[in-house]
Amino acid sequence: MTDRTEDHLAALRQAALDYHRYPKPGKLEIRATKPLANGRDLSRAYSPGVAEASLAIRDDPDAAADYTARGNLVAVVSNGTAVLGLGNIGALASKPVMEGKAVLFKKFANIDCFDIEVNESDPERLADIVCALEPTFGAINLEDIKAPDCFVVEKLCRERMNIPVFHDDQHGTAIVVGAAALNALRLTGRRWEEIKVVSTGGGAAGIACLNMLLTLGVRRENVWLCDLHGLVHEGREVDMTPQKAAFAQPGGARGLADVIGGADLFLGLSGPGVLKPGMVEAMAERPILFALANPNPEIAYAEARRVAPEAIIATGRSDHPNQVNNVLCFPFIFRGALDVGATEINEEMKVGCVEGIAALARATTSAEAAAAYKEEELTFGPDYLIPKPFDPRLMGVVASAVAKAAMESGVARRPIEDLAAYKAHLDASVFRSALIMRPVFAAAAQAERRIVFAEGEDERVLRASQAIMEETTDIPILIGRPDVIATRVARAGLTLEPGRNVEIVNPENDPRYRDYWGTYHQLMARRGMAPDLARAVMRTNTTAIAAVMVQRGEADSMICGTFGQFLWHLRYVSEVLGQDGLHPVGALSLIILEDGPLFIADTHVHAQPTPEQIAETVIACARHVRRFGIAPKIALCSASQFGNLDSASGRTMRAALARLDGMALDFEYEGEMNVDAALDPELRARFLPENRMEGAANVLVFASTDAAGATRNILKARAGGLEVGPLLMGMGNKAQIVTPSITARGLLNVAALAGTPVAHYG
Repeated sequence: MTDRTEDHLAALRQAALDYHRYPKPGKLEIRATKPLANGRDLSRAYSPGVAEASLAIRDDPDAAADYTARGNLVAVVSNGTAVLGLGNIGALASKPVMEGKAVLFKKFANIDCFDIEVNESDPERLADIVCALEPTFGAINLEDIKAPDCFVVEKLCRERMNIPVFHDDQHGTAIVVGAAALNALRLTGRRWEEIKVVSTGGGAAGIACLNMLLTLGVRRENVWLCDLHGLVHEGREVDMTPQKAAFAQPGGARGLADVIGGADLFLGLSGPGVLKPGMVEAMAERPILFALANPNPEIAYAEARRVAPEAIIATGRSDHPNQVNNVLCFPFIFRGALDVGATEINEEMKVGCVEGIAALARATTSAEAAAAYKEEELTFGPDYLIPKPFDPRLMGVVASAVAKAAMESGVARRPIEDLAAYKAHLDASVFRSALIMRPVFAAAAQAERRIVFAEGEDERVLRASQAIMEETTDIPILIGRPDVIATRVARAGLTLEPGRNVEIVNPENDPRYRDYWGTYHQLMARRGMAPDLARAVMRTNTTAIAAVMVQRGEADSMICGTFGQFLWHLRYVSEVLGQDGLHPVGALSLIILEDGPLFIADTHVHAQPTPEQIAETVIACARHVRRFGIAPKIALCSASQFGNLDSASGRTMRAALARLDGMALDFEYEGEMNVDAALDPELRARFLPENRMEGAANVLVFASTDAAGATRNILKARAGGLEVGPLLMGMGNKAQIVTPSITARGLLNVAALAGTPVAHYG
């Protein structure tokens, strides 16, 4: 090992230690979910108010899920006797690992966890300790307990506890292996009952994986289990357990090389180098190799690929395709189990989890997963059997499948009446915009609209178009070069097909080119536009092309702005579509914050709006906010507070307020005021007790784009705000101009808004 390599490894070790130590030791903390700011709060949180919750639970134990955190609380329990890659390091040394597991629960499924490390090596006594914890937790995740002790602990806990008990090392691995195997068989045209399985490793994970394969349809007589002592066979006495004995084959002692011939699936959960190249050559054609020993698999990936180029290979490593990672399973199986109050995690729920994970891999890849794994091709096939851990759809798909299986198998104490609504709720917890966008998507589903994307070659646009096709009735139209679009569609694993579910306009060669430049020239002839320039614009300016398509009635709405400056795009949109009373009024950004939505205007259109333009913006904001099912409460924001400053912004806002007061408006508005007064009704009442707005404002209208844009960006950058928009108001919903930072899901949201017509000023 070179000095440079040693220095690099030392730096990595130190970085890992620093990550765990700073700025606060460890990876977890406890936060209160209720206010504790005054005596009233204290009397409710503790004595005497807490007694009411305790008495309610005494009378109905299931009420603990309503009045305490128990229904969303999991214990990660270990004695540290079999920590992955580290072995028997003891309970205390296992704590960083268990904290990490708890972090994954929270990150991927919003489940709260306590990590509990127990100094107890006797499996029966460890089971006693775990069972005694039942009043505290809604479920138990056993972790890193050596075999065969883990079998004893799990069995005893499952028998004695009335909450889910799940040993992730066993069943989490088995579920992900089952999903990968299901899709591998699908790709190779095999059937469960026909395949020969050869496995190495008789530990907890290996046995659980084999049991899962039996559940899915593999015949027990077709399973050949080997360990350090060779084949597990009838009559063998060395290193045997009841779990291994269940897979004993007739005949005498044999080695892996003796039984691998003709095998369809190799399942390795043992150690490096166990599977030799010659053994792979002896397997069936197009073998399935799951070499899952970590960090070094049973056969090196490159070696397996060299010997069997057509093999389907999975490993436990993140640097090769098809990483079998338990995080695909355990957060979501617990999510579903907790949400229906399951008394256990049974085989039906595990199979539901298998099928959900496998089905998600066969679907088109989410934009979020693609962004997290930019260098990988995430298209269902030999190198993509299972989805990636950062695919946000896992929550809704897998947890709802688990909940459904729990209810159908009779172990759910709190059945869910509407599974579709439950899945939508789970999706909303992952996609922060999903809940507020629900009424918009519902409205979009009522009308089929043709939406043209000016930057049709952008991968974000392509993924948004895929989602539009799958989630709405709108028809996406893409402006771009067909060959470029086809290449990127194939690379992303999308199912967009010109002429079937998407239309393409080729700016370099489209039969409508003459009509388009003719229309554009006719619109611009009196503004100094020569025919040659009109022709050039229609060959190169996709925003102008999209606007002409909308103007000609070939599209209902356009979306542009994934690159370039907002006002540049606005120029062409206004020139082509600014007629029949339509003109840009303002840009409205919806910022989704942890405590709810907040709308900001005007973020882009009028740098220094007049009072008339501000009044128009206020009216347009009200109409747009109502599209989200929200009653608008609009604050006219300024440095002046109800006339206490003679500032330019104060004068502008007072004049706008006077114009609004002269209209018969049916929504709440007030001004001019500071932002803090707009958001804090108690503070506002100190300045003007008789003000006409109740509660906090949900729309902030500013006297300049500088102020509005700065507020928007601060909320996004420092308060974790998620933006929907900006939404261009005043153009009759015929055009939307986004910003270059928009995501594919952001484009989908804007497309849904573009797919719902609104009246003038909307």
